[in-house]
Amino acid sequence: MLAPLAGYTDKAFRQIARSLGADGAVSEMVSAEGLARGGEKTEALLERFPGEDRLVVQLFAPSDDPVRRAMDRLLEYAPTAIDINCGCPVPKVVKTGAGSALMQDPPMIGRIVRAIKERTDIPVSVKFRLGWDSSSINYIEFADAAVEAGAEMLTLHARTRAQGYSGTADKKAFRKLSRHFSGSGVLLFASGDMFTPQDAMQAMGEYGMDGVMFARGAIGNPFIFREAKDLRDTGSYSLPSTAERIDTAMHHLDLMIEYFGEGIACREMRKHLMAYIKGIPGSSRAKNAIGSATTRQEMKQALNTLR
Repeated sequence: MLAPLAGYTDKAFRQIARSLGADGAVSEMVSAEGLARGGEKTEALLERFPGEDRLVVQLFAPSDDPVRRAMDRLLEYAPTAIDINCGCPVPKVVKTGAGSALMQDPPMIGRIVRAIKERTDIPVSVKFRLGWDSSSINYIEFADAAVEAGAEMLTLHARTRAQGYSGTADKKAFRKLSRHFSGSGVLLFASGDMFTPQDAMQAMGEYGMDGVMFARGAIGNPFIFREAKDLRDTGSYSLPSTAERIDTAMHHLDLMIEYFGEGIACREMRKHLMAYIKGIPGSSRAKNAIGSATTRQEMKQALNTLR
């Protein structure tokens, strides 16, 4: 699956990922409070691309109160599943008591899950971390609180909040989690340092997880979904050609223009395009051109220098 990434997993990126083999995708994190108040920018995050199914909507909230108030509006969008963000380490989220701050209060995740389950049979998922820091590793206790309240799916990002995205993920925690929930029927997904198809196969094979969420590993490389499936099914995979990388980048840009307009698309696509062309000979000059491009034609000219 494509993991939730604030500022990245809009409907255009989700559409690209699905076309290249992702079995599902998670929205950017949606503020439960913003949704409860009917915020237009908040609700825009819930818009699907044409024909999109299997959209998991990720909510962030410090408690069950805004979640309860947001449920009426959320259910109008008919999410495939509802995920609770308990992993975001960004200070502006954590200081509100949401995101990975919830790792310090396992009973609260139980109350949030129950608030959703009282209203709907839509599956509930929880994405969380190892703990707040290295001295408070509590992911098993936290997972138990979520499952006891009714969560059917868990995604572990195998870092602490204190680590943020630095250091390395403790992938052995996946094995401990899978053994703890063996035979329970709870779906377990791995997250953190998933950058190659081999990382996915290790998580699902050696560590016993049911699936993988690609996050940073999919930025500029949505081909990773296809590659992971090919490795699983055939034992090998092929990397995309330079031409395919550029064509996919242009298709991504065109979807952004269609959905958000040329100005916003060109601005928001810079970070994606830089990742798409990373490592291609001559990419440094193209990156400079992309950084100043403000139109589709200028973006296309920059990319075409790499063909």
